[in-house]
Parts: sequence; structure tokens; C-alpha cells
Amino acid sequence: MSQKNQTLGEFIIENQSAFKYTSGELSRLINSIRLAAKVVNHEVNKAGLVDIIGAAGDTNIQGEDQQKLDVYANNKFIQTMTKRNIVCGIASEEEDDFISINSQDENHQNKYVVLIDPLDGSSNIDVNVSVGTIFSIYRRITPVGTPVTIDDFLQKGHQQVAAGYIIYGTSTMLVYTTGSGVNGFTLNPAIGSFYLSHPDMQFPVDGKIYSVNEGNYIHFPQGIKNYIKYCQQEEGDRPYTSRYIGSLVSDFHRNMIKGGIYMYPKSSTNSNGKLRLLYECNPMAFLAEQASGKASDGFTRIMDIQPTELHQRVPFICGSKNMVEKAEEFMRNA
Repeated sequence: MSQKNQTLGEFIIENQSAFKYTSGELSRLINSIRLAAKVVNHEVNKAGLVDIIGAAGDTNIQGEDQQKLDVYANNKFIQTMTKRNIVCGIASEEEDDFISINSQDENHQNKYVVLIDPLDGSSNIDVNVSVGTIFSIYRRITPVGTPVTIDDFLQKGHQQVAAGYIIYGTSTMLVYTTGSGVNGFTLNPAIGSFYLSHPDMQFPVDGKIYSVNEGNYIHFPQGIKNYIKYCQQEEGDRPYTSRYIGSLVSDFHRNMIKGGIYMYPKSSTNSNGKLRLLYECNPMAFLAEQASGKASDGFTRIMDIQPTELHQRVPFICGSKNMVEKAEEFMRNA
């Protein structure tokens, strides 16, 4: 029975039998992510003291300016997972293409691929606002022992075997699921260990927070405009409170604890939305559903969308179940 203050390592060992694949490889992978998170956390926390903030001078595949910490976090997570011979492939939001690992070794038996957003919300780094890491894990579908292909990464979200995020905030937390609920672990910096602090995390069925960049209101589809107006009306338990940080991890984490809805819809300036299906939406949707929440593009369950490209963007609505269903109702009726 999992108990508060149990270490992440103890929790993984105790709950390994609940996972249908019990080779221990996934456990080693989660431990590898934990290690990289601690290293990145150390750099994030001293960002104002060393030359690690600001733009790196490059852009990623989406044409977005890379921050120095983007590059650092990307390198650390890739290096940590690669050196430990745990995964057969990695795809990162910061890389143009996926990375095949041990593809020259005919004997490698690694079964998992990882998709990662190494530093979500990196535009907030320079102003000391919480940022995070998002990860998604699948079992490969091509034969073990062969090089991975794009098909191993373009799987529907419901095929994920694990997903989670690390939030680097007032405290650093690792939150993840392997399909048996969502658990959160807080880093004790004095000891360097993550301890179970938030067992069995759940979205309240209803909430009073809506999170959306209202500066883009004029560009939103009519259904989203109508839902925002609904949130602002003084009736019953409304108006709701508007809270938007601009870091998906931070907004999601707050809404899961307090109850709320996060929206990044398509718009006249971003016809497919802005968030990446594979690195952001699918893992967050998996977490949301495991925590009794819901995730949708406004019409379709996020985890039922068939990916067609590595850096695909989709509209994203996620949070407390009743709030997401009400937003979907406004989208259908617009």
C-alpha cells in the first residue's frame, strides 16, 4: 500500500507488478527521467546566477526561438536516457527528427520510445515563472532489435504506457501515470530524493478556474468565445476566475488540484492550434483521464486522434470533466 513520504524509487518497486509489462525496463526509464529532472532542476534554480538565461540564438523545427535552458534540458534528457541503454528511440520538441538509439546493435532489446518537451513554458524563464518538462512513453510497434521508424512515434495517445511531467516551481514535483492513477512526488533538495506527496491525484468534477490567453480572444472560434462569456456571467457559481500562466505544466497542475479548465483552441492565426499533439497534448490527456478529468480538441477525444506527423499541432481543451463537456457543448452549438 503506497503511503505518503515513500520515495519514488520505493513506489516504483512496490507498484511494478501492477504494470502489465514487468520486465523492469519501464521502471529504469522512469528512474532515468527522475535523474535528468534533478540535474535540470539544479540549473533552473540557479538561472539568475549563471549565463543560462536568454535566447540561445537558434530556432527549433517550429520556428520558435530556443532559450539556453531549452537546449540544456534537451541535451540532458537525451544524454541520460541514451547512456543508460534504456530506450530505442527519442523524439523531442527541440529536434527536427526522431533519434534512433543503438540502431547499429543487432542485439539491443529496448522496447520503449520516449517523446519529450524538455522545457515547457521556456518563454517564462527570464522572469522566474514556473516551467516544466513533459514526457510520453510508448512501446515500440516495429520488431525489437531493429532500428525504430516514424511509425513507432505516430501512435494514438491511448496506446501510451506512461506519461508525466516535472514542474520546477516553489517546489519541484514529478507527476506521472502508468495507467493506474496519477501520483505526485516532491523533491527534497536537501537529500536529493523525490517523496510521494500527492497520492492518487484527481481533478474535481467541477471547478471555478478557466485558463486561456484572452489576449487572443478576437481570433478564437465562436464556440470558445461563447464559452468564455459563459465563464464570465454572474449566475450560480459563476463568474469563474481567470488564471493563465502561459506554461501548460503550471496551468494543468493548478487546475488538477483546484479544479478548472485549460484551453488553447485553434484561431485565425493558428488554424491547427499551437500545442503539439505528441509532446504536450497526448501526455497531458493521459494524465487528465487517469485523474478523472477529460481532454478534447473541442469535438474529439485527444487520445483518439491519429498522429500524421512528428510535430503535429492540435487544439486542446483539458481539465475538470464537467467544464470540458460544457465547452464541447458550446463548440457543437456555435
